Amino acid sequence: MKLALGRQGPSKFQQASDGSMTLLDHVRELRNRLFIASLGLVAGLIVGFILSKWVFNLLEQPYCTLPSSQSVRADGTQYCDWIVLGVADQLILRLKIALWVGIIVGAPVWLYQLWAFVAPGLHRHERKWAYVFVAIASPLFIGGAVLAYLVVGHSLAFIMESGVLGEATKLEVSSYIGFVTNMILIFGAAFEFPLILLMLNFTGVVSAKRLLSWWRIVVFLSFAFAAIATPDPGPFGMTLLALCMVVLYLIATGVAAINDKRKGRGKEIYAGLSDDEISPLEDERVPVGASDPIEAPTPIDAPTPVAKPRPLEGRFDDMT
Repeated sequence: MKLALGRQGPSKFQQASDGSMTLLDHVRELRNRLFIASLGLVAGLIVGFILSKWVFNLLEQPYCTLPSSQSVRADGTQYCDWIVLGVADQLILRLKIALWVGIIVGAPVWLYQLWAFVAPGLHRHERKWAYVFVAIASPLFIGGAVLAYLVVGHSLAFIMESGVLGEATKLEVSSYIGFVTNMILIFGAAFEFPLILLMLNFTGVVSAKRLLSWWRIVVFLSFAFAAIATPDPGPFGMTLLALCMVVLYLIATGVAAINDKRKGRGKEIYAGLSDDEISPLEDERVPVGASDPIEAPTPIDAPTPVAKPRPLEGRFDDMT
């Protein structure tokens, strides 16, 4: 004899998948998941505040390698000198760094809550490809962020020495950190470009042959995007970002070609025909016979009489 230890029934995922969950249940689930996601962000913010000084020391390295950033204390030791304009600029900057780090640290929590709310509305194969694209997107963004950090380290001296003063000077700390974080975000977002092409190919919108035919447009748009979006006015960062986007485009085209070959695309019966040639469609002619006879209409019964309503005082009791 088996004892039921608890009430067994469909889970929330199954209820959301088969459509048995009500609208109020969806709202409650969204509220609960937003609350858990906010707890993950708060925990990440606390960790980010603890790690903010270490992250700042990492971001300041390209600037601190410049000779103009070094100053000497009274005891003879050198340190990296910054310009601070506002009283609360240092605290606000630390909170900004803590927020960015908190979003990254808490990403497993809030991304899982977002995925758990969206996944029941997707098919099984759609969820499988979502896992694949998320697994590819994270390394690509990290690669773009590392490249942006290297670009800042190599181009910062050129940017400062190419100005009207002709030499490197001390920088304001908030504007410098904003410059570095913007470079990291732009490079990381640009490295997600091949995922868009792969999504178009895997969904059957475009083929690898069509993607390869766009190479002139892709090269032009890559350099145009790099020239407009990159906050680095020097040619080094712009050229490096554009070349990386072109290389990623070629890699995505190669992956799309493998996917087309696996699915057998391009082997249709009209693939080798020119635009002026008729496709060899089979001509199946079916003779049209006489239609079936239509039956005569049947008479409609007369409506039943409606009962006379009761008087008004007899419809309600003494309570209503």
